[in-house]
Amino acid sequence: MNVVVSGGGTAGHINPALALADELARRGHTVYYAGTPAGVEARLVPQAGVPFTAFEAAGFNRSHPASIFHAVKLIAASTRKAKAWFNEIKPDVVVCFGGYVCIPVGRAAEQMGVPVVVHEQNSIMGMANKYLAKKAAAVALTYEVAGKGVVDPAKLVVTGNPVRRSVFDATRAEGRAYAGVPEDALMLVVFGGSLGARHINTALAECKDRLLSRPNLYVRHITGPKEFDAVRDQLALTDEEAKRWTVVGYEDRMGDVLAACDMVVSRAGATSLAEISALQIPALLVPYPYATANHQATNAREYVAAGAAFEIDDDKVETPEFSRLLGELVDDASVRERMKAAAASFETGNAAAKLADVVSRAATR
Repeated sequence: MNVVVSGGGTAGHINPALALADELARRGHTVYYAGTPAGVEARLVPQAGVPFTAFEAAGFNRSHPASIFHAVKLIAASTRKAKAWFNEIKPDVVVCFGGYVCIPVGRAAEQMGVPVVVHEQNSIMGMANKYLAKKAAAVALTYEVAGKGVVDPAKLVVTGNPVRRSVFDATRAEGRAYAGVPEDALMLVVFGGSLGARHINTALAECKDRLLSRPNLYVRHITGPKEFDAVRDQLALTDEEAKRWTVVGYEDRMGDVLAACDMVVSRAGATSLAEISALQIPALLVPYPYATANHQATNAREYVAAGAAFEIDDDKVETPEFSRLLGELVDDASVRERMKAAAASFETGNAAAKLADVVSRAATR
Protein backbone atom coordinates (compact mmCIF):
# COMPACT_ATOMS: atom_id res chain seq x y z
CA MET A 1 0.00 0.00 0.00
CA ASN A 2 1.26 3.48 -0.90
CA VAL A 3 0.30 6.17 1.63
CA VAL A 4 0.73 9.94 1.44
CA VAL A 5 0.86 11.66 4.81
CA SER A 6 0.50 15.43 4.96
CA GLY A 7 0.74 18.06 7.67
CA GLY A 8 2.65 21.24 8.21
CA GLY A 9 3.21 24.43 10.08
CA THR A 10 3.68 23.15 13.61
CA ALA A 11 5.18 20.16 15.38
CA GLY A 12 1.66 19.40 16.61
CA HIS A 13 0.77 18.30 13.07
CA ILE A 14 4.13 16.78 12.14
CA ASN A 15 4.91 14.55 15.12
CA PRO A 16 1.71 12.47 14.96
CA ALA A 17 2.09 12.24 11.17
CA LEU A 18 5.58 10.82 11.63
CA ALA A 19 4.30 8.47 14.32
CA LEU A 20 1.77 7.10 11.83
CA ALA A 21 4.51 6.87 9.18
CA ASP A 22 6.58 4.78 11.62
CA GLU A 23 3.68 2.40 12.20
CA LEU A 24 2.78 2.08 8.51
CA ALA A 25 6.41 1.42 7.55
CA ARG A 26 6.61 -1.21 10.28
CA ARG A 27 3.63 -2.91 8.61
CA GLY A 28 5.45 -2.94 5.28
CA HIS A 29 3.72 -0.03 3.57
CA THR A 30 5.42 2.73 1.57
CA VAL A 31 4.96 6.22 3.00
CA TYR A 32 5.49 9.60 1.33
CA TYR A 33 5.21 12.97 3.06
CA ALA A 34 3.73 16.18 1.62
CA GLY A 35 4.66 19.38 3.42
CA THR A 36 5.70 22.97 2.84
CA PRO A 37 9.18 23.96 1.66
CA ALA A 38 9.84 26.40 4.51
CA GLY A 39 8.04 24.67 7.39
CA VAL A 40 9.75 22.70 10.14
CA GLU A 41 8.56 19.52 8.39
CA ALA A 42 11.08 20.19 5.61
CA ARG A 43 13.79 19.44 8.18
CA LEU A 44 12.13 16.89 10.46
CA VAL A 45 10.68 14.57 7.82
CA PRO A 46 13.91 13.88 5.88
CA GLN A 47 15.66 13.40 9.24
CA ALA A 48 13.12 10.66 9.96
CA GLY A 49 13.99 8.97 6.66
CA VAL A 50 10.60 9.58 5.00
CA PRO A 51 10.57 10.78 1.35
CA PHE A 52 9.49 14.43 1.35
CA THR A 53 7.84 16.52 -1.37
CA ALA A 54 7.15 20.22 -0.87
CA PHE A 55 4.04 22.18 -1.88
CA GLU A 56 3.45 25.89 -1.48
CA ALA A 57 0.44 26.82 0.62
CA ALA A 58 -0.71 29.80 2.66
CA GLY A 59 -3.69 31.08 4.56
CA PHE A 60 -5.16 34.54 4.31
CA ASN A 61 -5.18 37.48 6.68
CA ARG A 62 -8.75 38.48 7.55
CA SER A 63 -7.64 42.04 8.14
CA HIS A 64 -6.28 42.11 4.57
CA PRO A 65 -9.00 40.51 2.40
CA ALA A 66 -6.92 40.82 -0.76
CA SER A 67 -4.56 38.17 0.65
CA ILE A 68 -7.19 35.54 -0.17
CA PHE A 69 -6.34 35.85 -3.86
CA HIS A 70 -2.72 34.90 -3.20
CA ALA A 71 -3.82 31.96 -1.04
CA VAL A 72 -6.26 30.67 -3.66
CA LYS A 73 -3.64 30.98 -6.40
CA LEU A 74 -1.13 28.95 -4.36
CA ILE A 75 -3.70 26.27 -3.54
CA ALA A 76 -4.70 25.91 -7.19
CA ALA A 77 -1.09 25.61 -8.35
CA SER A 78 -0.20 23.14 -5.60
CA THR A 79 -3.30 21.06 -6.33
CA ARG A 80 -2.15 20.66 -9.93
CA LYS A 81 1.35 19.77 -8.76
CA ALA A 82 -0.02 17.21 -6.27
CA LYS A 83 -2.13 15.55 -9.00
CA ALA A 84 0.95 15.19 -11.20
CA TRP A 85 2.85 13.71 -8.25
CA PHE A 86 0.03 11.27 -7.50
CA ASN A 87 0.17 10.06 -11.11
CA GLU A 88 3.78 9.07 -10.43
CA ILE A 89 3.51 7.44 -6.99
CA LYS A 90 -0.07 6.03 -7.24
CA PRO A 91 -1.21 6.52 -3.62
CA ASP A 92 -3.90 4.23 -2.22
CA VAL A 93 -4.87 6.71 0.49
CA VAL A 94 -3.95 10.21 1.70
CA VAL A 95 -3.87 11.11 5.41
CA CYS A 96 -4.14 14.78 6.39
CA PHE A 97 -3.11 16.04 9.83
CA GLY A 98 -3.76 19.76 9.41
CA GLY A 99 -2.05 22.89 8.19
CA TYR A 100 -2.68 24.76 4.95
CA VAL A 101 -0.63 22.31 2.88
CA CYS A 102 -3.27 19.65 3.46
CA ILE A 103 -5.83 21.58 1.41
CA PRO A 104 -4.18 21.21 -2.03
CA VAL A 105 -2.98 17.68 -1.22
CA GLY A 106 -6.42 16.62 0.00
CA ARG A 107 -8.21 18.31 -2.91
CA ALA A 108 -5.94 16.56 -5.40
CA ALA A 109 -6.79 13.22 -3.79
CA GLU A 110 -10.53 13.94 -3.90
CA GLN A 111 -10.39 14.93 -7.56
CA MET A 112 -8.52 11.74 -8.44
CA GLY A 113 -10.76 9.41 -6.44
CA VAL A 114 -8.12 8.64 -3.79
CA PRO A 115 -9.68 8.23 -0.32
CA VAL A 116 -8.74 10.84 2.28
CA VAL A 117 -8.44 10.26 6.02
CA VAL A 118 -8.36 13.30 8.31
CA HIS A 119 -6.78 13.20 11.76
CA GLU A 120 -7.53 15.97 14.25
CA GLN A 121 -5.12 16.29 17.17
CA ASN A 122 -6.96 18.96 19.14
CA SER A 123 -10.33 19.27 20.81
CA ILE A 124 -11.44 21.87 18.24
CA MET A 125 -10.99 21.00 14.56
CA GLY A 126 -8.68 23.21 12.53
CA MET A 127 -9.73 24.97 9.34
CA ALA A 128 -7.99 22.66 6.86
CA ASN A 129 -9.27 19.51 8.55
CA LYS A 130 -12.78 20.94 8.80
CA TYR A 131 -12.75 21.65 5.07
CA LEU A 132 -11.44 18.20 4.11
CA ALA A 133 -13.66 16.32 6.58
CA LYS A 134 -16.72 17.05 4.40
CA LYS A 135 -15.58 14.58 1.74
CA ALA A 136 -13.18 12.41 3.75
CA ALA A 137 -13.61 8.65 3.93
CA ALA A 138 -12.89 8.77 7.66
CA VAL A 139 -12.26 11.41 10.34
CA ALA A 140 -10.04 10.25 13.20
CA LEU A 141 -10.14 12.19 16.46
CA THR A 142 -8.09 12.58 19.59
CA TYR A 143 -11.12 13.91 21.49
CA GLU A 144 -14.69 12.96 20.64
CA VAL A 145 -15.83 16.57 21.09
CA ALA A 146 -13.80 17.65 18.03
CA GLY A 147 -16.19 15.80 15.73
CA LYS A 148 -19.34 17.70 16.66
CA GLY A 149 -19.33 19.72 13.42
CA VAL A 150 -18.99 16.71 11.09
CA VAL A 151 -22.29 16.12 9.28
CA ASP A 152 -21.87 12.34 8.88
CA PRO A 153 -21.07 10.84 12.31
CA ALA A 154 -20.45 7.45 10.68
CA LYS A 155 -17.11 8.81 9.51
CA LEU A 156 -15.91 9.52 13.04
CA VAL A 157 -13.55 7.30 15.01
CA VAL A 158 -11.64 8.17 18.18
CA THR A 159 -8.08 6.90 17.84
CA GLY A 160 -6.15 9.19 20.19
CA ASN A 161 -3.12 11.19 19.10
CA PRO A 162 -0.19 9.08 17.80
CA VAL A 163 3.15 9.41 19.57
CA ARG A 164 6.47 8.51 17.97
CA ARG A 165 8.11 5.25 18.93
CA SER A 166 11.20 7.07 20.22
CA VAL A 167 9.12 8.45 23.10
CA PHE A 168 8.00 4.96 24.16
CA ASP A 169 11.45 3.47 23.67
CA ALA A 170 13.11 5.91 26.08
CA THR A 171 13.70 4.44 29.54
CA ARG A 172 13.71 6.05 32.95
CA ALA A 173 17.22 4.83 33.68
CA GLU A 174 18.63 6.22 30.41
CA GLY A 175 16.78 9.49 30.90
CA ARG A 176 18.06 9.88 34.45
CA ALA A 177 21.61 9.19 33.32
CA TYR A 178 21.27 11.81 30.58
CA ALA A 179 19.77 14.42 32.93
CA GLY A 180 22.13 13.66 35.79
CA VAL A 181 19.33 12.89 38.25
CA PRO A 182 19.66 10.16 40.92
CA GLU A 183 17.19 7.30 40.68
CA ASP A 184 15.71 7.98 44.13
CA ALA A 185 15.14 11.71 43.52
CA LEU A 186 11.99 13.49 42.33
CA MET A 187 12.28 15.19 38.94
CA LEU A 188 10.15 18.09 37.70
CA VAL A 189 10.27 19.11 34.02
CA VAL A 190 9.03 22.54 32.97
CA PHE A 191 8.43 23.48 29.34
CA GLY A 192 6.22 25.86 27.42
CA GLY A 193 6.42 24.48 23.91
CA SER A 194 9.09 25.05 21.28
CA LEU A 195 9.22 28.81 21.85
CA GLY A 196 8.87 28.77 25.62
CA ALA A 197 6.35 30.65 27.78
CA ARG A 198 7.26 33.82 29.63
CA HIS A 199 4.64 33.61 32.37
CA ILE A 200 5.53 30.00 33.17
CA ASN A 201 9.25 30.80 33.21
CA THR A 202 8.76 33.81 35.49
CA ALA A 203 6.48 31.92 37.87
CA LEU A 204 8.93 29.04 38.17
CA ALA A 205 11.81 31.39 38.85
CA GLU A 206 9.80 32.98 41.65
CA CYS A 207 9.26 29.50 43.14
CA LYS A 208 12.97 28.67 43.05
CA ASP A 209 13.71 28.94 46.76
CA ARG A 210 10.58 27.01 47.79
CA LEU A 211 11.28 24.23 45.29
CA LEU A 212 14.94 23.88 46.13
CA SER A 213 14.08 23.72 49.84
CA ARG A 214 13.00 20.17 49.02
CA PRO A 215 16.38 18.39 49.14
CA ASN A 216 15.27 15.48 46.95
CA LEU A 217 13.85 17.56 44.06
CA TYR A 218 15.59 18.17 40.73
CA VAL A 219 14.24 20.60 38.13
CA ARG A 220 14.88 20.60 34.39
CA HIS A 221 13.70 23.97 33.12
CA ILE A 222 13.30 24.20 29.33
CA THR A 223 12.87 27.90 28.73
CA GLY A 224 12.57 28.16 24.95
CA PRO A 225 15.49 29.68 22.99
CA LYS A 226 14.28 33.28 23.19
CA GLU A 227 13.72 33.13 26.94
CA PHE A 228 16.93 31.41 28.00
CA ASP A 229 19.06 34.45 28.84
CA ALA A 230 16.29 36.24 30.74
CA VAL A 231 15.41 33.14 32.79
CA ARG A 232 19.03 32.36 33.56
CA ASP A 233 19.55 35.91 34.80
CA GLN A 234 16.35 35.88 36.86
CA LEU A 235 17.20 32.57 38.50
CA ALA A 236 20.79 33.60 39.28
CA LEU A 237 21.59 30.04 40.32
CA THR A 238 24.59 29.45 42.56
CA ASP A 239 26.90 26.57 41.68
CA GLU A 240 25.26 24.51 44.40
CA GLU A 241 21.72 25.30 43.20
CA ALA A 242 22.68 24.51 39.61
CA LYS A 243 23.41 20.93 40.64
CA ARG A 244 19.64 20.41 41.04
CA TRP A 245 18.17 23.07 38.72
CA THR A 246 19.20 22.69 35.07
CA VAL A 247 18.27 25.46 32.62
CA VAL A 248 18.29 24.76 28.87
CA GLY A 249 16.93 26.78 25.98
CA TYR A 250 15.80 23.80 23.91
CA GLU A 251 15.66 20.05 24.49
CA ASP A 252 16.68 17.69 21.69
CA ARG A 253 16.09 14.54 23.76
CA MET A 254 12.58 15.18 25.02
CA GLY A 255 11.70 11.50 25.03
CA ASP A 256 14.54 10.76 27.46
CA VAL A 257 13.65 13.71 29.67
CA LEU A 258 9.97 12.79 29.87
CA ALA A 259 10.80 9.16 30.59
CA ALA A 260 12.99 10.31 33.47
CA CYS A 261 10.61 12.74 35.16
CA ASP A 262 7.94 12.38 37.84
CA MET A 263 5.82 15.42 36.91
CA VAL A 264 5.63 18.29 34.45
CA VAL A 265 4.48 21.88 34.11
CA SER A 266 3.46 22.32 30.50
CA ARG A 267 1.32 24.02 27.91
CA ALA A 268 -1.68 22.00 26.68
CA GLY A 269 -0.75 21.57 23.03
CA ALA A 270 -1.69 18.37 21.25
CA THR A 271 1.80 16.84 21.11
CA SER A 272 2.66 17.73 24.69
CA LEU A 273 -0.54 16.16 25.99
CA ALA A 274 -0.11 13.07 23.84
CA GLU A 275 3.39 12.48 25.18
CA ILE A 276 2.31 13.21 28.75
CA SER A 277 -0.58 10.77 28.54
CA ALA A 278 1.47 8.15 26.69
CA LEU A 279 4.01 8.08 29.52
CA GLN A 280 1.34 8.72 32.19
CA ILE A 281 3.05 11.78 33.66
CA PRO A 282 1.25 13.87 36.31
CA ALA A 283 0.92 17.45 35.08
CA LEU A 284 0.09 21.04 35.87
CA LEU A 285 -1.21 22.49 32.60
CA VAL A 286 -1.11 26.14 31.57
CA PRO A 287 -3.02 26.46 28.26
CA TYR A 288 -1.67 28.96 25.74
CA PRO A 289 -4.38 31.64 25.77
CA TYR A 290 -3.97 32.75 22.15
CA ALA A 291 -4.36 29.35 20.49
CA THR A 292 -6.97 29.24 17.73
CA ALA A 293 -10.46 29.08 19.25
CA ASN A 294 -8.71 28.70 22.63
CA HIS A 295 -8.34 24.99 21.84
CA GLN A 296 -5.57 24.43 24.40
CA ALA A 297 -8.00 25.30 27.19
CA THR A 298 -10.47 22.77 25.79
CA ASN A 299 -7.67 20.19 25.48
CA ALA A 300 -6.70 20.76 29.11
CA ARG A 301 -10.27 20.42 30.35
CA GLU A 302 -10.40 16.88 28.93
CA TYR A 303 -7.40 15.93 31.07
CA VAL A 304 -8.61 17.72 34.18
CA ALA A 305 -12.04 16.10 33.86
CA ALA A 306 -10.38 12.69 33.67
CA GLY A 307 -8.31 13.47 36.77
CA ALA A 308 -5.01 13.36 34.87
CA ALA A 309 -3.86 16.93 35.53
CA PHE A 310 -4.27 20.24 37.32
CA GLU A 311 -4.93 23.35 35.22
CA ILE A 312 -4.39 27.07 35.74
CA ASP A 313 -5.00 29.98 33.36
CA ASP A 314 -1.97 31.72 31.90
CA ASP A 315 -2.89 35.04 33.51
CA LYS A 316 -3.02 33.40 36.96
CA VAL A 317 0.37 31.70 36.82
CA GLU A 318 2.13 34.45 38.71
CA THR A 319 -0.21 34.08 41.71
CA PRO A 320 -0.21 32.03 44.94
CA GLU A 321 -2.65 29.58 43.31
CA PHE A 322 0.06 28.39 40.92
CA SER A 323 2.49 27.89 43.78
CA ARG A 324 -0.16 25.95 45.73
CA LEU A 325 -0.98 23.60 42.85
CA LEU A 326 2.69 23.04 42.07
CA GLY A 327 3.42 22.30 45.71
CA GLU A 328 0.59 19.75 45.82
CA LEU A 329 1.91 18.07 42.68
CA VAL A 330 5.45 17.88 44.05
CA ASP A 331 4.64 16.91 47.64
CA ASP A 332 1.66 14.54 47.39
CA ALA A 333 2.56 11.13 45.98
CA SER A 334 -1.09 10.03 46.13
CA VAL A 335 -2.09 12.90 43.81
CA ARG A 336 0.57 11.83 41.31
CA GLU A 337 -0.53 8.20 41.45
CA ARG A 338 -4.16 9.16 40.76
CA MET A 339 -3.07 11.29 37.81
CA LYS A 340 -0.96 8.48 36.37
CA ALA A 341 -3.86 6.06 36.54
CA ALA A 342 -6.20 8.61 34.92
CA ALA A 343 -3.74 9.37 32.11
CA ALA A 344 -3.76 5.69 31.16
CA SER A 345 -7.44 6.00 30.25
CA PHE A 346 -6.53 7.99 27.11
CA GLU A 347 -4.84 4.88 25.63
CA THR A 348 -2.38 7.01 23.67
CA GLY A 349 0.00 4.07 23.47
CA ASN A 350 -2.31 2.42 20.92
CA ALA A 351 -3.14 5.55 18.90
CA ALA A 352 -0.71 5.00 16.01
CA ALA A 353 -1.90 1.41 15.54
CA LYS A 354 -5.58 2.43 15.72
CA LEU A 355 -5.05 5.16 13.15
CA ALA A 356 -3.11 2.81 10.87
CA ASP A 357 -6.09 0.44 10.99
CA VAL A 358 -8.41 3.28 9.96
CA VAL A 359 -6.09 4.17 7.07
CA SER A 360 -5.94 0.56 5.88
CA ARG A 361 -9.73 0.23 5.92
CA ALA A 362 -10.14 3.48 3.98
CA ALA A 363 -7.65 2.37 1.34
CA THR A 364 -9.45 -0.91 0.69
CA ARG A 365 -12.96 0.49 0.35
